[in-house]
Amino acid sequence: MNPKQTAGTTAEFERALQAGAQEGQYLLRLYVTGMTPRSTAAIKNIKAICEEHLDGRYKLEVVDVYQHPGLAKGEQIIAAPTLIKCLPLPLRRFIGDMSRTDKILLGLDLRKG
Repeated sequence: MNPKQTAGTTAEFERALQAGAQEGQYLLRLYVTGMTPRSTAAIKNIKAICEEHLDGRYKLEVVDVYQHPGLAKGEQIIAAPTLIKCLPLPLRRFIGDMSRTDKILLGLDLRKG
């Protein structure tokens, strides 16, 4: 990825962060490695969680680290799938296929421990 593409993507992401903060929405970024069974499961699981618990209050970006290695490197992604909750703060990371709904809801501050 050339620097121009990375800069554009970073600027878009920062605009999304600001817009999400103003609207009280969740901004989530899921890093996957191609369309492996684990990646596919993570996408399916997090979409189901979001639809059920964040109906219309979220933006989910799925990033394939094979296609955008610069983004993964910038976020220091060392395992995939990895979900990053960017907004609302605090930033949180989840690793795995997102099948532990209880842990995801707790980490997203949608359920108390």
